[in-house]
Amino acid sequence: MTTMPARSIALLVLVTAVWGVNFVVIHEGLEHFPPLLFTALRFTCMALPAVFLVGRPRVAWKWVLAFGFLLGVVKFGLLFLALDLGMPPGLSSLLLQVQVIFTVLIASVALAERPRREQVTGGAVAFAGIIVIGIDRAAGAPILPFALVVAAALAWGVTNTISRVAQPPDALAMLVWASLVPPLPLLGLSLVFEGPHEIGDSLASIDLTGLGALAFVAFAAGLFGFAAWTAMLKRHDAASVTPFALLVPVFGMGSAAIFLGERPSAVELVGGAIVLLGVLLTLRPARVGATRRAASAAPLPAAP
Repeated sequence: MTTMPARSIALLVLVTAVWGVNFVVIHEGLEHFPPLLFTALRFTCMALPAVFLVGRPRVAWKWVLAFGFLLGVVKFGLLFLALDLGMPPGLSSLLLQVQVIFTVLIASVALAERPRREQVTGGAVAFAGIIVIGIDRAAGAPILPFALVVAAALAWGVTNTISRVAQPPDALAMLVWASLVPPLPLLGLSLVFEGPHEIGDSLASIDLTGLGALAFVAFAAGLFGFAAWTAMLKRHDAASVTPFALLVPVFGMGSAAIFLGERPSAVELVGGAIVLLGVLLTLRPARVGATRRAASAAPLPAAP
């Protein structure tokens, strides 16, 4: 594993900071847009005009469609709904990290990959943390938003597995073209569940704050974050890059505390620490010879 230059470290920290703060920005955006419409607008802005700037993904279109649907409609749709229903943004940024555990479990079934001992241990530890948080949330807050975030993490794990099966030569092109998939289904769901009146009111009353939130989630967290992350994965081995993702909940919970006054309970903090420990154990290579295998197994974050 080669030493990473300071410039690369700074860029990775910047990306994780953007992704962490993104949860607070989503919370603000939901004050201006209903969740399904907001998700649809996010992917519309990501896809256009980016599709004219990157080449078509050199993979089968079935993978692009599956990736786009699971990523945009399921994963982000569930996440935005959970935040709209009151799930704390900081806690959401932490819980989503169990996508790493789900990726390992799904790959073990779908790709017949035998999990390493560190991955099994890490998965057990992370799920113990989820149980701790879930019990605490069930005692003092609605459990549905919590369940939706965990389901979003599961959808993210499936998306990671699809990406690994498809093996896109250009991950950014895959993301951009897949972003064309979610807008229409999400708009249809928005019309059914949120209604034309709420959609019309949100669009008619849009202001600079709402536009700023939309621009941030689409361009800063979406295109910039993913492009920078994949560039780092091309320049450095995944075992060096992937652990930086653990900074996302640090920035997420920190920014939620600063801007929203979010204060997780002591039990949630303990459960969160257990989750992060489990994810860290999962990301740790078993031995020197496992580094390349870890690189092939590392999920590509789909821009939280």
